[in-house]
Amino acid sequence: MTVTLDRYPDLDPDAGEVIDAELVVTDDVLVKAFALGPGAELSPHEHADATNVFHVLEGTVTVIQGDEKERIDAPGVVLHERGVVHGAQNDTDETVVLTASLCPLPG
Repeated sequence: MTVTLDRYPDLDPDAGEVIDAELVVTDDVLVKAFALGPGAELSPHEHADATNVFHVLEGTVTVIQGDEKERIDAPGVVLHERGVVHGAQNDTDETVVLTASLCPLPG
């Protein structure tokens, strides 16, 4: 079965809530969808052995990368190199939807 963007799950978070769903899981890649309600945050974290790419699908998200923050509008793509601390915040009144692709999977 192939998962396409028009088939990602219904993601309707409340204010401050983050909902996530795994879209693709293989031996070497993980793609997750995240919906951030107004005021919600994906806490900054890192993947020492994997590259992470955000694809912003809906809304405007504030992306955290190291000590920097930048607002990214949909459609947008953000690369997080291996070992770089990254996260996301929704500073708007609308839901933000993004996917995060992780490759290779952490061991």
